[in-house]
Amino acid sequence: MEQYIINGGNPLVGEVEIGGAKNAALAILAAAIMTDETVVIDNLPDVRDINVLLQAIEGIGARVERVGKHTVKINGSTIGELSIDYEYIKKIRASYYLLGALLGKYKRAQVALPGGCNIGSRPIDQHIKGFKALGAEVRIEFGLILAQAEALVGSHIYLDVVSVGATINIMLAAAMAEGNTIIENAAKEPHIVDVANFLNSMGANIKGAGTDVIRIKGVDRLRKTEYSIIPDQIEAGTFMLAAAATKGDITVKNVIPKHLEATTAKLIEIGCEVEEFDDAVRVVASKNLHHTNVKTLPYPGFPTDMQPQIAVVLAMSEGTSIVAESIFENRFKYVDELARMGAKVKVEGNTAIINGVEKFTGAQVSAPDLRAGAALVIAGLAAEGITLVDDIMYIERGYEDFEKKLSSLGAQIEKVSTEKEIQKFKLKVS
Repeated sequence: MEQYIINGGNPLVGEVEIGGAKNAALAILAAAIMTDETVVIDNLPDVRDINVLLQAIEGIGARVERVGKHTVKINGSTIGELSIDYEYIKKIRASYYLLGALLGKYKRAQVALPGGCNIGSRPIDQHIKGFKALGAEVRIEFGLILAQAEALVGSHIYLDVVSVGATINIMLAAAMAEGNTIIENAAKEPHIVDVANFLNSMGANIKGAGTDVIRIKGVDRLRKTEYSIIPDQIEAGTFMLAAAATKGDITVKNVIPKHLEATTAKLIEIGCEVEEFDDAVRVVASKNLHHTNVKTLPYPGFPTDMQPQIAVVLAMSEGTSIVAESIFENRFKYVDELARMGAKVKVEGNTAIINGVEKFTGAQVSAPDLRAGAALVIAGLAAEGITLVDDIMYIERGYEDFEKKLSSLGAQIEKVSTEKEIQKFKLKVS
């Protein structure tokens, strides 16, 4: 079992390049099979979730050709199977985008109910509502979602809750439906805009992505395209908060600063200096940080995927902070692990009350999910002494070369899998 071993206490200093947005890439890969022509996708993050989805796409007969680490060519003309193998799907949440893509193209799809991190209830009722509104018959049987239609016909769909997944899935299915579709109360995240831009580059007609009303005029067919995925705002935010936690100075490159505004605002509020450039952000934490309150909200609010990372920073900031989680109910599972390192956090329902401490000390901790795992790594980097982080396969679902990027900033961190490697690391840093 691989682990990260960290010798903490060093400020992180330097520059780091951010990769493509995982959440955009997953939906864009699914959308790529909707044409029979070859699609080229660049700036693809080389992370576990992406590789699993590519296996699933290949598994239904599409041609998938990797061109280096960050580019892929996909041709969906050879798809012969409209049922997705559960072995692939149980590993990742975004597998359900294949439902919208296959339904849109072939008017039929069968996909296992999705897996992913256990951070709370993530029902797919809004996805199903959207597919039904477009004219599909949808059933759930034996752990599978089955959707089929004689034809998909545009419709006016109002989402009961703001849902990124449902917004994207309905957009995929409606892109090749007959007539016009309107999605109201749509999610506004940057990766929804990216998916719409990708579909439009293939010949779709989608307007309003990034607002709460998306209008789609169905087209008969989609065509080949070359497309580069936007930078990952969550990876960028994670390094920004790593700078704050370690009293460092990091320039985060290849980003869209506007996508980071909610994180930037909180960093400034607690006492960091943040400098924005055209495609980079520099975070400097040169003095003691102080408390603030955070509430997670749909974009453009503070991202739920950044909540564990900012909680780590607040747990070492002066005063009492309150973090309210309004998106997922199981997002505080990392708090017990953080307590092993000396954090003082009390969870009441969907709220964490954090009393800042002067320092963390190293401990052995386990990553309960993707973002909480990254947060525990940040805690280890800031802590005094050695920290071991178990279950790093969660972290590798969404961060490419995480330990290498951190090492380039001066972190003492290695990926280890044996006791011998752990002892060798301890000797090296002692």
